[in-house]
Amino acid sequence: MEVEETSETRTSWSGETHSIPCDHAGKKRKQDPTESTTRIIEDDEEDEEGEMMSDHMKDTEEPSYKRVKPVAKSNSLTGVITPVKTPALKRIGQSISRSISFRTEARPLPPGPLRPRTKASSFPRRRNSQCWSDTVESHDLTAKEIKRQEVIYELTQGERQLIDDLILVKKVYYEPMLKLDILTESELGQIFGTLDSLIPLHQDLLSRLERLRGSEKTVGEIGPTLIDWFPFLESYVTYCCNQVGAKALLDQKKQEKRVEHFLRLCQESSFSRKLDLWNFLDLPRSRLVKYPLLVKEIQKCTPPDHPDEDTLPDALELIQSIVAEVNKKTGEAECQFYRRGLSYLEESQRLPEIQQSRFLYCHGELKNNKGQRLHVFLFELALVLSRPGEDRDGGQVFNVYRQPLPNALINLEEIPDGEASGGGAFRGAFSGGNDKVRNCFRVSSRGRSKAHPYSLQANDSFSKQQWITCLRQAIVQSRDRTAQTSQSQFSPHPDPALYHIADLSLSSDTEMADHTSR
Repeated sequence: MEVEETSETRTSWSGETHSIPCDHAGKKRKQDPTESTTRIIEDDEEDEEGEMMSDHMKDTEEPSYKRVKPVAKSNSLTGVITPVKTPALKRIGQSISRSISFRTEARPLPPGPLRPRTKASSFPRRRNSQCWSDTVESHDLTAKEIKRQEVIYELTQGERQLIDDLILVKKVYYEPMLKLDILTESELGQIFGTLDSLIPLHQDLLSRLERLRGSEKTVGEIGPTLIDWFPFLESYVTYCCNQVGAKALLDQKKQEKRVEHFLRLCQESSFSRKLDLWNFLDLPRSRLVKYPLLVKEIQKCTPPDHPDEDTLPDALELIQSIVAEVNKKTGEAECQFYRRGLSYLEESQRLPEIQQSRFLYCHGELKNNKGQRLHVFLFELALVLSRPGEDRDGGQVFNVYRQPLPNALINLEEIPDGEASGGGAFRGAFSGGNDKVRNCFRVSSRGRSKAHPYSLQANDSFSKQQWITCLRQAIVQSRDRTAQTSQSQFSPHPDPALYHIADLSLSSDTEMADHTSR
């Protein structure tokens, strides 16, 4: 009797947190035939005993408690890194893989059919992780200079990998979807944006970096090259501003069977490294925000007497200003996109603060005290609660729920975890059956009768703190803006004789009387 036990390594990807993939893909262990299948073979004596079984036992199913040999301990190493969405500035270095050893307990193994072996794909499943020191035979550099060369090599390899990915997206996704008429040319243009123009842009930087490498494969001065090339990254404004609408359209089209089937086949193929289309489309943005960190690391490893000591600070200031401008324009595009997606049930819901907002602090899903899931937008000047829906074309809209709140009039109340939910406002919806409130806060408006207090619950404590932090920031800045606007309207030219009042303590009546009597 032969029993086969298989072990699989699975990789999953979360699309929402709509992440930025690492330059080095997660490692996946190559399957070893001796590790993936364990055969338990009975001794010849046991086979002879089996032949002596009665006739009525021969036709019955093999019992699950049959004695088997214990499986030996396996010392194989299995990579456990999965692709996750990375922070804007991630730590520089090689991909880190953790190894685990596991023991399969001796237990009865149920019989199962033998699985056919699949032929290994010729496509590479992961990228080779190579350091600069692996490319040179010998050198006489100091440890600090070696680290500098490693960072510059990381910059060069990152450009090469990004170019390869962008070309792959064009050849494997864009062109086939257009040729097979899976999406129209207009729809593909909205989803892919100006991605095609980014390929020659990064090819230019790669060629410049390769020309800097001398005969000993070391790079001397790199600052002037970066200062000369970084201004070309301003073209990222157009690409990143288009991403908000591109993501929404892609999610909408994924509901169609042809599109979903094509994208699923591509993701299951080896060349995709288990990344979906949006992960590839987001690679340029994640690459952009990594440049400041790379320049900082090069600067940190640069000796004081090196020519780059004078140029790298200028390069860092330049790339930081470009990234800040791209972030600002992208935030404005995101705010405008979601403003257009709001559907008002009453005209009174159209607050001027919503239309005047230039950016979003944050947005996401929260539950109200009835357990209903709401999509909440914290705009620059207003808080809007909505219910997601679809329009006639299948596009997503957000139906405004109740009355929006101007940020300047919001009262914020944090509800401590564990507070008894005896009141009807919290019973059942927030307590989860244990009569306790968790991850909740309350917002209300000052002086507006139509705006009722809203008790909201976040998914976890971290999300709650993020919302509270953003709300506090939005409230303070909105009130400061309102105060400045009022002051400019009523006192365009303040009396210089009253300047001293600003230095007084408002709680000191005596001090005020002294100054007014002078």
